Amino acid sequence: MAIVASLRDINLFSSLPSTPPMADSSSGTFRPAPPIPIPKYAPSNRNRNRKTNHQIQTDTQPKKPQSNPALKLPHHRTRYYKPVKEGVISSDGERTIVIGESGVSYQLPGAPFEFQFSYSETPKAKPVGIREPAFMPFAPPTMPRPWTGKAPLKKSKKKIPLFDSFNPPPAGKSGVKYVEMPGPLPFGRYPKEGMNREEILGEPLKKWEKGMLIKPHMHDNRQVNLGRDGFTHNMLELIHSHWKRRRVCKVRCKGVPTVDMDNVCRVLEEKTGGEIIHRVGGVVYLFRGRNYNYRTRPQYPLMLWKPAAPVYPKLIQEVPEGLTKEEALEFRVKGKSLRPICKLSKNGVYVSLVKDVRDAFELSPLVKVDCPGLEPSDYKKIGAKLKELVPCVLLSFDDEQILMWRGRDWKSRFVDNPLIPSLSETNIANELDPSDKPSEEQTVPDPNTIISSPKMILLWKRALESSKAVILEELDLGPDDLLKKVEELEGTSLAAEHTYTVVLSNSDGAAEDYVDDKDRSEEYYSDIDDDFDDECSDDESLDPVGPVGSLPVDKIVRKLRERLK
Repeated sequence: MAIVASLRDINLFSSLPSTPPMADSSSGTFRPAPPIPIPKYAPSNRNRNRKTNHQIQTDTQPKKPQSNPALKLPHHRTRYYKPVKEGVISSDGERTIVIGESGVSYQLPGAPFEFQFSYSETPKAKPVGIREPAFMPFAPPTMPRPWTGKAPLKKSKKKIPLFDSFNPPPAGKSGVKYVEMPGPLPFGRYPKEGMNREEILGEPLKKWEKGMLIKPHMHDNRQVNLGRDGFTHNMLELIHSHWKRRRVCKVRCKGVPTVDMDNVCRVLEEKTGGEIIHRVGGVVYLFRGRNYNYRTRPQYPLMLWKPAAPVYPKLIQEVPEGLTKEEALEFRVKGKSLRPICKLSKNGVYVSLVKDVRDAFELSPLVKVDCPGLEPSDYKKIGAKLKELVPCVLLSFDDEQILMWRGRDWKSRFVDNPLIPSLSETNIANELDPSDKPSEEQTVPDPNTIISSPKMILLWKRALESSKAVILEELDLGPDDLLKKVEELEGTSLAAEHTYTVVLSNSDGAAEDYVDDKDRSEEYYSDIDDDFDDECSDDESLDPVGPVGSLPVDKIVRKLRERLK
C-alpha cells in the first residue's frame, strides 16, 4: 500500500467519474461537480433576435443543394409544365400514356379500352401541356399486393366458400352478406352465363318489371354520387359492388355533369355494360342485366391517386373568333349592365341550362349566367360545355358570371318568323351588329301576328278541332257581332263537352240522330285510359260528370248574360 500511495495520478475505481483537478489555493474553497447537470433554458424573447458572429457567418455561406433525388420530385405546389403533342408521351413496355382526342389516357396490356381518370368530363380540345411527369396512376405490375410494411400472411388452411350471383349463400346463414340472384326471369327460365353485353342484359324489360325494380330505390340513400369530376375510373368497381347486392344501381348526378346528361348516360352504359331503365332530372337508375354474375364481372385496376389535370387552351380569347378587338371590348362593357337569365346554385342540377341559353339567344345576342358561390373551375367547365352544346362564343368569366355571344353564324330556330330583338326586351343599347340587322330583302313580319311556341300552336289546333276555340276572320267586329260569335262558341263548346251524337238505324234502314246527356261513350275517355296505363278495362263504364248547366263555367256564363241584358 505504501507503493500505491507513492504513485501519482492513479484511479483505483475506473467506473466512477474521475476526480476534478484541485483548485488553486488562491481561488478559495473547493466545490465538487454537481451529480445532476444544470438544465439549459431557452433564451428569452429579448435575446432571440440577437445573432452571434458565428451565426452571421454561417447564414451568409451558400446552402448546399439537396442531394436526395426524392426531394426533387414536383408536387402540387411546384410550377411544373411540359408542352406535349398528340401521341405517346411515356411508355414502359406495353404500358403507355397517350395524348389524344380524349385527353390523357392510359393503355394497359389486355385492357378492353383506354383508361382515363374521368370518362364524362374530358374536354374535346386537345391538351397542350402537363402539370406533372407522366406516371401511371396504377400499381406497378411487379408488386403482387400493396406494400403494408409487413410480410404477407401465410396461406390459410381453411377452404372459404366463394359465393356469386349464380350460387348465392343460403338464406339466414350467419356471417355472410346477402348476394342478389340474377333476374328478373320469366317463369320456367333459368339464368345463363353471358359473354357479351347483349347476352348479359337478356330480353328487354317490360314496363311493370321496370316499375318493380325502380320502386325500392325511389326513397333509398344507397346510391353512387357523381360530382364535378364526372364518371371517374374507380366508379366502375363501385357500381359493380352495388350490383352485387342489388339489381339496380342508383346514380345521383349534381353540379357540372348535369349540363349534358345525355353524355353521362351514354358513358355509363358504354363503360359499365348496364342499361338505364329510368331517368329523372339528375337521377339515373342503371340495371345490371338479367344474366349478370358478379364473379365473371370485368375487373379493372384501381387508380391509386388522382392525376393532375393537363393544361388546355384558354377558353377566353382577347379577340374572339368573328369579332374585332373593339367589338369584343364593347360587348364586355355592355355585358356588365346585362341582367342574367338565371342563377346557378352550388351542387345544383342544370339539365335545362342549354335550352334556356338557346331561347335567350332568340331575343338577345348577349346572354349572361350568374354563378355565385361556385368554384372557378366549375363555372369554367360549364362555360366550356355551353360553348360546344349551344354553340356560342365565350367572352368573360368576370364577377363569377358567364358572358356569351351567339356568334356570326347563328340562325334562329323559327325560320318562317324569326324573333327580332328589341331594345326594351334585351336591355342592351345598340347591341345589334350590322350582320344581325334585317336587310331590306328580308320580309318584315306582320305586327298583328303573334309568334308562339310549337307546343302552344299544337294546343290551339286541338282546341279548334274540339270546337272549344274559333278563328275570327274579321278582326274589326262591333260589340253586337262579337257577342253573337261568343254565344255561338258557347253553344258549340257546351254541346261538344256535355253531349255526343249517336247515329241509330230504324227497321226501315233510315238513320236518325239521338242525343243522350247521361250515357257516355268510351271513345270520349280514350285519352284518359291511356294515361292510366290500361288500368280501366274496355267493359268498365265511367259515371257522367253531371247534367248540362251544372258546371261552374255555366254559372259564370249566366252572370255575364244578365249583365249584358
